[in-house]
Amino acid sequence: MKIAGFGFRQSASATDLRAALALTGCPTPDALASITAKATAPQMQQLAAEMNLPVIALTETEISGVATPTHSDRIQTRFGTGSLAEACALTAAHKGQTGATVHLLAPRVKTDNGLATAAIAERTTP
Repeated sequence: MKIAGFGFRQSASATDLRAALALTGCPTPDALASITAKATAPQMQQLAAEMNLPVIALTETEISGVATPTHSDRIQTRFGTGSLAEACALTAAHKGQTGATVHLLAPRVKTDNGLATAAIAERTTP
């Protein structure tokens, strides 16, 4: 199962999220994920509806402390993890799956306008 994790600014559009997803090289994940405030945002809901995918909403507590290969000082200070997109992808891929192996297929990528980031995590079960 492949999960696309997202981070984005409030001014981002569904088009920005789609562009970030395309930059990951995995345009057809099995689900989308972000923290609750972003998972319920209109642009995320629009993308999910267009792609007919579920959205996994995560709490800030669930992603705090998740080790990520890329790092943003701003995100580290705000959320306690280096990358919102990577932490959401990894956490959502592992959520509720005891014994599952999770890894990043695509680390955080950022749109040219800087409004959205995305990362892809994959879950495999033993």
